[in-house]
Amino acid sequence: TTMPVTPWVAEYVWVSGKNTYHDLRSKYKTMTNVAIENATLEDFPVWNFDGSSTNQHRGNNTEIIIKPVAVYPHPFLENAKVVLSECFYPDGTPEKGNTRHQAAEVFAKHKDDVPMFGLEQEYFIYKNGKPYMWPEGGFPIGQGDYYCGNGSQVCGRELALEHYQACLVMGLKISGVNAEVAPSQWEFQVGPCIGIEEGDHMIMARWVFQRIAEKYGLEINYDPKPIKGDWNGSGCHMNFSTKAMREEGGIKAIKAACENLKKTFLDDVKFYGGDNNERMTGAHETSKLSEFTYGVGTRHTSCRIGNDVNAAGKGYFEDRRPASNIDPYLATTRLFTSSMGYTADAPDVAQLERQTWWAELEREA
Repeated sequence: TTMPVTPWVAEYVWVSGKNTYHDLRSKYKTMTNVAIENATLEDFPVWNFDGSSTNQHRGNNTEIIIKPVAVYPHPFLENAKVVLSECFYPDGTPEKGNTRHQAAEVFAKHKDDVPMFGLEQEYFIYKNGKPYMWPEGGFPIGQGDYYCGNGSQVCGRELALEHYQACLVMGLKISGVNAEVAPSQWEFQVGPCIGIEEGDHMIMARWVFQRIAEKYGLEINYDPKPIKGDWNGSGCHMNFSTKAMREEGGIKAIKAACENLKKTFLDDVKFYGGDNNERMTGAHETSKLSEFTYGVGTRHTSCRIGNDVNAAGKGYFEDRRPASNIDPYLATTRLFTSSMGYTADAPDVAQLERQTWWAELEREA
């Protein structure tokens, strides 16, 4: 006879369609079919939830199906796993907010390119509608001493580090953390990851922060320009390379990618986050969205090739345009397909909600 399994918990997490940073939902299931230490992805059943309560359903059939796609150790519960899942309509088609499905197909089709990403997620910690620890009814001292700072001027370090540790417990590829240019603004980096793993680990890292914010009554703010005026906006710079770029003479492939991006930039930036026009003004270490530029060691260009990469003649480049509120699946897929000239596989602009600033962008260009 087999020993009965000690019950344990699976927390299914999914993107519920409004965005990929706050609208992350989850529910718990007791698992008894397999011991927790032996559980693999296949052991987690397909599940569902009430799509009418999340405004995702179509017609009278309110169920949304959730299919497990990745499993992680649970950062907050002892006897538990976290199960990242994709949303589908009952007929089996991907729910409209499920941007992972197409991204996974594109990365699988071109897996020989071994596309590698590292994303730099900037954010503000907020409390009661204003940046955490900012003075009541006023502003702190201007920017200068906060970036990578240590001292009483720095706000929120304990939260940034609690998030960092929880991500490491989950096995997420979080490669670092630093205080950013504005007070209560921080950054964490996710990568290097290959293909779809970049989006998955970014979604999970954002979910971890939702839970920490919930515990302390805080909000993680991913707006590209939450505080108007002389305060930095928040971006999500994407570092990117393919196998060819990382090999000897790869600088040729890097420059070819930048030349390809020149041809598609007007549509590419539409995948780089909502309200990004408020951040990308040409000031505060940004370029203008209405033109495409690249250079070595530059921070006012669309893309930057590092001095070290240029000297080595191989490596990666950085796309500095994406905003903090990007959908990481859409943004990574779009950068990859546009860089490589895989236009047939590129995510379609038609799936995006048209933003008012696009018209101005198209005029300027």
